[in-house]
Amino acid sequence: MGCKAASSSNIRPIPLPQDPNVQVFMNQEQSAEYTEPYRKIVRSGNDFEQVLIEAISSATLSIDVAVQEFRLPNVAKALRDRASAGVKVRVILEHEYARPYSVYTTAEIDKLPEREQARYQEARSLIDLNKDGELSEEEIRDRDALVILDQAKIARIDDRADGSRGSGLMHHKFMIVDGKTTIVTSANWTLSDVFGDFARSTSRGNANNLLKINSAELSQAFTEEFELMWRDRKFGVKKPVRPVQQFKIGETLIDLHFSPNSASVPWEQTSNGLIAKTLQQSTQSIDLALFVFSDQDLVNAIESRTNIRALIEPTFAYRSYSEALDMLGVALSDNCKWELNNRPWQNPLKTVGVPQLPPGDLLHHKFGIVDRQTVITGSHNWTNSANRNNDETLLIIRNPTVAAHFQREFDRLYANSILGVPPAIQRKVEAQQKQCPPPTIKTAIKVNLNTATQAELEALPGVGAGLAKRIIQARPINSLEDLDRVPGVGKKLIERLRDRVTW
Repeated sequence: MGCKAASSSNIRPIPLPQDPNVQVFMNQEQSAEYTEPYRKIVRSGNDFEQVLIEAISSATLSIDVAVQEFRLPNVAKALRDRASAGVKVRVILEHEYARPYSVYTTAEIDKLPEREQARYQEARSLIDLNKDGELSEEEIRDRDALVILDQAKIARIDDRADGSRGSGLMHHKFMIVDGKTTIVTSANWTLSDVFGDFARSTSRGNANNLLKINSAELSQAFTEEFELMWRDRKFGVKKPVRPVQQFKIGETLIDLHFSPNSASVPWEQTSNGLIAKTLQQSTQSIDLALFVFSDQDLVNAIESRTNIRALIEPTFAYRSYSEALDMLGVALSDNCKWELNNRPWQNPLKTVGVPQLPPGDLLHHKFGIVDRQTVITGSHNWTNSANRNNDETLLIIRNPTVAAHFQREFDRLYANSILGVPPAIQRKVEAQQKQCPPPTIKTAIKVNLNTATQAELEALPGVGAGLAKRIIQARPINSLEDLDRVPGVGKKLIERLRDRVTW
């Protein structure tokens, strides 16, 4: 039965101390207040855009940006200004977000999925300064971030630069300034991730964190990752296997790992393996605030730990593949198709649930806190796709001063959350127990295309004996794009298999 966590006081807390080399910012931080530049709303939170602009403005030599989506015009203008001053500026984007929204045709907009149409309308609202429903050239030059970059002749590429149709996702969200300062965040550089939905005055942005780290050594490691994509044109699993890198920055110990790793790399050596290893070191507590949690091996690895609390983004928390369900001790199928190797906990938790956020806002964090001392964070979602397919950053930060900021954010979210199995989900579980056969291999949701047998592949919808054989011959398969190249696989089949396969 779901229950509401106790709510906290409305008294504004005192700002926490910052480590001099590893500063932490939260876009919904209650101890700070500022006026938003676009909606002109006075609100609580750290102004991520201002942190980015101040770092950009300090540059004298170079700025390298790798971010999935970039729509903040003031940040684009700051980059333009430094580029005009002779600073070398380079930008890498995810190909799905590499076009200015202002150039989309009506036909292209109509074909966008519902979620992408919402993104488009949000961007259009930002650009349309006079609210007349039309985008003038002046408005586009002033508010379309990618147009601002292009007019400034700032060099940019996306993950099609390797000659492919794009890697899994170029999901990084980092910036390197002068080879000595690195900003890493869970937030895309968009209005909804940083400030809030333009048309919703109550929106305060998807809950995100941002780190500003002063270290030439760490910046060099990020520069090497950037150059693999920029200079070598390597994305996703085309990049070489790299071990965890360790840094001591003042009083802070940092482990850094870049995803992805191909299926040939043991799971223990991947980013998710590093997350599991870190969580298994807990002796007191584990607190998780995650956009999505769907790695079965990872949830299995923490079942024996104690004092676990977890908050998952509501739109993902109760899906059939969500490991929140495992921790709650229940299972859901997808039309009687069960997750492969699903293992609900024998001792369910009552401390797993969802935060209550303003309408339209999401829990976009990807962090864990171990014993109130160690933080796991970055762009890396706790999924197989992030682990095996996407360009991602994972940081393990050992510093109680840093951890205190994440702990305050978790406690804020937890104080206004719904915990346990919601009644509607419990009714659905009970109904499926009566309607669906027990889980078997042939009814698994996710089949690993690189390890599945011929029979397991044939059990997938639309896959016959011949196609199953061709899939086996095409291994390794590291993305849906790889699968699409197998003769006999078309876009319709890709859509049918999207949520049923992994690699």
